[in-house]
Amino acid sequence: MLAAINYLDVLKSASAIELAVLLLLGGASAWSWALIAMKWLQLRKARTESVTFLDTFWKSNRLDAIYTSAQKLEASPLSRVFRAGYEELSKLAQQKQNAEGAMSERLGGIENIERALQRASLQEITTLEAHVSFLGTVGSTAPFVGLFGTVMGILGAFNEIAEKGNATIATVAAPIGNALLATAAGLFAAIPAVVAFNSFLSKIKIFDTEMSNFSNDFLNIVKRHFFK
Repeated sequence: MLAAINYLDVLKSASAIELAVLLLLGGASAWSWALIAMKWLQLRKARTESVTFLDTFWKSNRLDAIYTSAQKLEASPLSRVFRAGYEELSKLAQQKQNAEGAMSERLGGIENIERALQRASLQEITTLEAHVSFLGTVGSTAPFVGLFGTVMGILGAFNEIAEKGNATIATVAAPIGNALLATAAGLFAAIPAVVAFNSFLSKIKIFDTEMSNFSNDFLNIVKRHFFK
């Protein structure tokens, strides 16, 4: 039974390579869980504030009022994208232009706003994806690192058996069983990392789609009311 394993004895009997593998996997697992908690809180707050922002955006008739509210929603990617577009729109509004500006000037203004929205969206995606790749790396490599530790442990066990010339079940079972702990540690580190990695990427993809849709809606509003 798993509960009957004396992990202290396993560590005492482990080779230097096995100990290094277990320490590496333990550190990777601990850091993965810390990242999972941090990223989960970040995405949860981003979702909550984005819902609040969208509710404010569609209910308000004044962009300046929306901008004031958006400044309080720092964790929302949609809020940040809107602020980037609004600030670019404000710069264009402050420029001295002919009331019936040329078509090229109007198109240039729209393009500036569109570029500002795209830059902000890419920056938000980069922020949301920060450290997520580490989880993917742990999920894909930890089982192989654990397998490496197991292979080295088994090789050591067989070398010891060859030296003593005694290959009974009693002498083989314990060292091989201890070596398999590295594989278990690799899976323990990898499984939650893979689950969290896929979950976070799915949520970030939703944010990416929402920012793209919001940018299109914002541009349509700007075209109707400011670039007639």
